[in-house]
Amino acid sequence: MSYYRYTPRTLLRELVMVLIGLAWMVPIFLLLNVSIKPGGFEVYGSPFAVTSKPTLSNYSTAWQGSAVGSLGHGFVNSAIITSISVALLIAIGSLTAYTIARRGGRASRLLTGLFTFGLALPVQLGTIPLFAEMRKLGLVGTYSGMVIIYVGLLMPLTIFLYMGFLRSLPLDYEQAARVDGASPLRIFFRVVFPLLRPATGTVAILCGLIIWNDFFTPLIFLGGNSHATLPVVIYGFVAGLGTEWNIIFAAVAISVAPLVIFFIFAQRQLIRGYSGGIKA
Repeated sequence: MSYYRYTPRTLLRELVMVLIGLAWMVPIFLLLNVSIKPGGFEVYGSPFAVTSKPTLSNYSTAWQGSAVGSLGHGFVNSAIITSISVALLIAIGSLTAYTIARRGGRASRLLTGLFTFGLALPVQLGTIPLFAEMRKLGLVGTYSGMVIIYVGLLMPLTIFLYMGFLRSLPLDYEQAARVDGASPLRIFFRVVFPLLRPATGTVAILCGLIIWNDFFTPLIFLGGNSHATLPVVIYGFVAGLGTEWNIIFAAVAISVAPLVIFFIFAQRQLIRGYSGGIKA
């Protein structure tokens, strides 16, 4: 019979984890603390000093937006681009990774190498020719253009995550379905894809965070457009408001809130996706 012993080493580990957690909470505290300051001298004082007159009016001012657009409009744009891009990444990436992982052979090894190389290739190298081609096709400043860019940029990461999970997925379920006469597509959609739920959660969280927080790509392809995303709209705050950091921090807090809420509910899927597949 085994039992758990609470040792001094265990206490030390817990104290270290608590300190790490507190360290991670410091930026959140600074963000919220500055965002509720009324302005004036308090904003330029110590960011750790708690104001005696907290106000939420900064959030309403931030919600109205800047010359680039309102936060509400930027939120909708980010939500549309992120949701469609993630959905396509999951649909195309999972099927592609399954095909590569199960077919084997030289072609599969070559494709795996190409996608791995795509992970290491700097995205900025192709910005100028990509912008030129997108402009020729009339896709600059459109939702569809941004979706195509994000799907192409994040497809190597998506396939890499799915293939890592597929390697640990036992073949028993697929073989049983194949004996029953199921087609390859039916096996994937009815048997394999439901088992890929942890990997799908990981892909949705990681790719969603990357797309939602991305600033460089929307600035280049949506700059000065009505389809500007949240990071570009917040950038307009910095350019227009100058040093009104309480309003800028309130805008950042509003943009971060959906990510925090989403991660709280989806963290279990993220952990399962990293920890591996299903044991036979």
